[in-house]
Amino acid sequence: MAIIAKGLDGVIVDTSTISHVMPETSSLTYRGYRVHELAEHCQFEEVAYLILKSELPTRDQLISFNLRERERRDLDPVILNVVRHAPKDSHPMDVVRTGVSMLGMMRNDTLVMDLDASEDAAMQMLSQIPTMVAAYFRARHNKEFIPPDHNLGFSENFFHMCFGKVPDEIVVKTFDASMILYSEHSFNASTFTARVAVSTLSDIYSGVVAGICSLKGPLHGGANEAVMHMLQEIGEPSNAQAWVEDALAHKKKIMGFGHRVYKKQDSRAPIMQRFTDAYAQHLGDTKWIDIARVVEKTMIERKKIYPNIDYPAGPAYHMMGFDIDLFTPFFVMARVVGWSAHILAQLKNNRLIRPLSEYVGEDERDFVPVEKR
Repeated sequence: MAIIAKGLDGVIVDTSTISHVMPETSSLTYRGYRVHELAEHCQFEEVAYLILKSELPTRDQLISFNLRERERRDLDPVILNVVRHAPKDSHPMDVVRTGVSMLGMMRNDTLVMDLDASEDAAMQMLSQIPTMVAAYFRARHNKEFIPPDHNLGFSENFFHMCFGKVPDEIVVKTFDASMILYSEHSFNASTFTARVAVSTLSDIYSGVVAGICSLKGPLHGGANEAVMHMLQEIGEPSNAQAWVEDALAHKKKIMGFGHRVYKKQDSRAPIMQRFTDAYAQHLGDTKWIDIARVVEKTMIERKKIYPNIDYPAGPAYHMMGFDIDLFTPFFVMARVVGWSAHILAQLKNNRLIRPLSEYVGEDERDFVPVEKR
């Protein structure tokens, strides 16, 4: 019998130069740069350039990249109309999935897109997905659409489109750091899904839509939403330890803990936690992080399981005033960079991804007509 690697556990399917997850040291690099340094010192646009272009930009390269991103932010009126009139109780991931699919639908060359056209599409999605998310956020709250401001940076513009103003620097930096930390993470489920799609020589829009579909699940991108729902259910720091112990006794999954690759701790979690803690202190309201600390302490003591990046990201987004079901679309806004880099890498050296399975069903049988069965 063949050795079956359920979930492709431990299976190496290709090489990559984009990011390096090092589980033995709980560390992560993008193109060789330590991610905690990038989150601390860079804007998201710089890291997007790095992931897509392989090197950190010079000042002139960054200016050109920013201009290219900013001038593409406006949605086609047809797509904007669909997004704004989507059912208010739709999951925003479904709205984003539809919007990206429409971006592809409005091109007439998707079956013959070359690498240059694919890179251009990647920039279009980086620029326009935030506009989709903000437009839907405003519409579901019965507020007028706010067009993008082409003079603002990526994260500043997103707050402008959602709330009509740019918040304090610490808020923008916390959000921007989350974008950096979410932007790439090797051959995760959604990235692999995107690469499988384009390995058929489908287009980059199809690959990103496939990635969105994979990311929606609570075992992947949807975990940040589940974390906040859990903290709300707990309610107060004084309830947290008993809640966790009861959940463990009933074998209930506690979201935001553990990771498929890291042996101990998700390398991104402590970085995001520092930003979230500082932001809560700035607000003068530490309720959610106080609950989270008790849950984390109890989980480490009882199960030796550490939080992943979704654990501090969820409370940060909630404190910013966003709907909980928008958290995973934020993940898309960042991860489209990583997906695009992997899609371009796949297309440059493509081989159809087509694994095998071991058949364990019935032996070969003779057919019996229905009247004799």
